[in-house]
Parts: sequence; structure tokens; C-alpha cells
Amino acid sequence: MEQPHERAPMGQGPGLIWGIDFAPGERREVENCNSPHDGFVRWLHLNLADHGTLLWVRTTPELSPAAREILLSQDKHQRALVEAETVACVLHDFERDFDVRDTGRIGALRVVLTPGLIVSARHHPIGSADIARKRLRDSEIVTSPARGLDLIVGAILENFARITGSLSSEVQAAEDALVEERQVPSGHRLMDIRRRLAQLHRMLEGMQSVFRRLELDEDLPEDILPTVEKLSQRVQGADGDIQSVLSQLRAVRDEINDQSNLRMNQNLYILSVMTALLLPTTLVTGIFGMNTGGLPLTGRDGTLGATLVAAGAALATYLFLRTRGFFR
Repeated sequence: MEQPHERAPMGQGPGLIWGIDFAPGERREVENCNSPHDGFVRWLHLNLADHGTLLWVRTTPELSPAAREILLSQDKHQRALVEAETVACVLHDFERDFDVRDTGRIGALRVVLTPGLIVSARHHPIGSADIARKRLRDSEIVTSPARGLDLIVGAILENFARITGSLSSEVQAAEDALVEERQVPSGHRLMDIRRRLAQLHRMLEGMQSVFRRLELDEDLPEDILPTVEKLSQRVQGADGDIQSVLSQLRAVRDEINDQSNLRMNQNLYILSVMTALLLPTTLVTGIFGMNTGGLPLTGRDGTLGATLVAAGAALATYLFLRTRGFFR
């Protein structure tokens, strides 16, 4: 697992987090970025927060101007460049911390693909690098730039799928709570879920644009084109999953709003009926509360009489409202 602001030990090269040389059926750890790798495909994962990395990128002859531009640029937008046999792109993923797997912060992963060298680099640790490193350690052998691109984008999509699955589970739990008339998540939490899904959608939409531009680029190496087409479809499918969860969330929020409006309308209805029933009574008590002469029922049983008049007025109002269909 890569660590935040990690610096490479002496002898491993500038800002090298990990590096692997691949040959058919064989892999070996890279100890120095500048060591020869004839016959091998080399993958270097670099820390761009290390000043030594920046010097190495500027001076190594293995990187083309397009590759250097992508690696050294401060622009974090998702994009791609093709120059001769070099494909370079910026892709988005979520940053991570020591004890937080998903911070919600968007980070830029910079990837350079050449026939013999794959470079991935970032300023802050990101989730997909951990996934890619685990796959490379377990079983993956990368013998071509196309396979490297497939692996790193697959790692990003796996990270997105994990987050989408967690959000989808929360939406389904809220839907079940509605059906079973249990306590549903707060409106603030549902808004947080919607914002997170919208964030994922924007990231995947930008990634789709990158792959569409690569598909249309006439300079794209022919051996990478099938992989780019396949990844474009996978990104579109992942975005479709997010849109599905968003639709489900929208339905849940609509149902919660409908139930809330129904309860509010019921409460207003009850208050309106009570007001109508008590209005004649209020009028009667108001009359008998006036300090004027000649008030009726001022004798010994006046209180009882006034009470009966008020109750009769309320009963008459009730019967009138019932005949008009106000009670259902």
C-alpha cells in the first residue's frame, strides 16, 4: 500500500514508490529508475511531490515531450495526448489517507505509455494504485502498454464500483425502510449520497471523453486501439450503473417527499376541522365575556346555560360539516 507523501529509500531512484520489470512469465522489482531494462516492459509508479521525480522527468531520455508535458503539468483536468508511439493521459481517482480508504477528494493519476516503459504518477496517494499494485504482485504480467492501460483503468473502475456499491446499499436500505415503515435516513444523508453519485458521474463522463478522443486520434498506435475501445465501453457501463442508482435514489426521495406532504396535509386538515368546530364556541364565549348590560343567562344557572349554548353551536357546526362531506 502506498503511503501519503512517501519518499523512496536511497538507491531506488527519485520519488519511486514502486517499480517492476516484466518479461513473459517473469517479474522483478526495480531498484533504480535509470537501470537498463532491455527486453522488459518497465512500470514505474512515481511520487510527483518529490523534487527528484521532477528532475528525473525533465532529464530522462525515455520520455517524449508529450509525456513530460502530461507529467509536469499542473492541469488536473482529464485529457490525453498522443505523440508517435507515446500515449499520455490524466485520469481521475479518489485520494486516500493513512487510515481513510476513501477521502472523497478527487486526485489526478498521470499515465504515460511507451513500447518499453509505463509511468504512473500522482501527487497524493490514490485508491487505484493500491489495487493495481496488489494485482501486479498476485498474478498480473504486463507485457505491453495496452495491458498496462487496461490494468490501471480497471483498477480505477474497481475503486469506483466499490464506492457505488456502498452507496447503492444505503439507497436500498432506505427503500426497504420506507416499505416497512421504519425510520429512513435523514434528508441530509440522502443529499450527500446524491452529491457523491453526481461526483462519480462527472468523473466517469470525463473519462469517457478521454477515451472517445483517443479512439478518434489517427496517431493512436494500432495495438492500443482495441483496448481503448473496450475501456470506453466499460466506463460507459460503470456510468450506467451510477445512473441506475441515481434513478433509484430519486424515486426514494420522491416517495419520502410524498409521505411528508401527505402527513402535512392530514395535520392541516385536522387543524382546519378543529378550528371550524371551535369557532362558534369562541363566538359564544366572547359574547358572554363582554362586560355589557342586559346579557342573557346571568342568573344562578347562567354558566350551565352558556355551556350548553356553546356545545350546541359546536354540534350544529359538526352536523353541518358532516352533511357537506368534510369528514371522511
